[in-house]
Amino acid sequence: MAKWSIMPRPSTLTQVAARAGVSLTTASKAINNTGRIAKETRERVLEAARELRFVPNPGARSLHTGRTSIVGALILDSRAQRFAMPLIVGADTALSEIDLSIIACNAKGDVDRARALVEMLRQRAVDGLMVIGEHQFLSPSLTSLIDRPVIYVHGETADPGDTVYLPDDRGGIRMVVDHLVATGRTRFLHITGPKRSRAVQQRVAGLRAAIKRTDARLLAPIAYGEWSQRWAREPAAHLLRAHPETDAVICGSDQIATGVADAIAATGRRIPDDIALTGFDNWPVFAEEMQPPLTTVDMNIEQLGAHAAEALMHAMNGAVIQPGIHRRPCSLIIRESTATAGG
Repeated sequence: MAKWSIMPRPSTLTQVAARAGVSLTTASKAINNTGRIAKETRERVLEAARELRFVPNPGARSLHTGRTSIVGALILDSRAQRFAMPLIVGADTALSEIDLSIIACNAKGDVDRARALVEMLRQRAVDGLMVIGEHQFLSPSLTSLIDRPVIYVHGETADPGDTVYLPDDRGGIRMVVDHLVATGRTRFLHITGPKRSRAVQQRVAGLRAAIKRTDARLLAPIAYGEWSQRWAREPAAHLLRAHPETDAVICGSDQIATGVADAIAATGRRIPDDIALTGFDNWPVFAEEMQPPLTTVDMNIEQLGAHAAEALMHAMNGAVIQPGIHRRPCSLIIRESTATAGG
């Protein structure tokens, strides 16, 4: 009687990295002989790969595992397009480290289209899916539609079992408050986007918490409105008239800050001599072109995409990824709009 044997499950790059005691990226560089790593580290990774009988060749790996070395990137809403491209660039940089490529598609805000695109990607047998959402609103959970790892980025879902990567909006606005207080400003106005926006809610919560730790105060209720420089001019003009003692205006976006700058100029006051001004997003067309250039928060979108892609790679290699929201740090970009008299 013939004897049947079960083929052992192929080793993964994650297992090789764990045995060698290095990161997944370092293991990839050693296996593919790319990047600059120490000779001893490379030899340790290669030895671990030999012990685990790891198959690095994409073609051979596909025969063993049925994997295609392709990852899907689904953009849920065209309104997130400005953030989607840097996210994909960051993800592609991380994925290319281990010879994975991306198929990107856009649902254009249509949930039915999003589901159809997930089905298309499932039929293409992608190894994993990264869903790029709109940071202002809840994104639909699509995890149940595909039997591959799914990571969400720049958009929270209603399912607590999903793994989501977001910028740390609270931490970003906290850096703004600390910076302004350090420059001697303590009398603030805050003008921001729609109250229903989840990003706005996070930033407002961070602002209130940061102010409580300092001698600063908000002179007026927060002005909620549109992500628009045109809209921002009117509430800014009203608030500046009502509160001439204002020494800093914290804005929810660079676009809003541009409109506020117009309102400040109309009062005859100067930035930053009389009033400091800050934004959020580090959108070059506004932040760098404004006069004076704008101090703002950079959400490090490319890095956010890379972090999400790395999590997806680990999940694709069998690791258990912690569900819930993972917030990645922002950076404060200090420019002339908050400079003090001494520079």
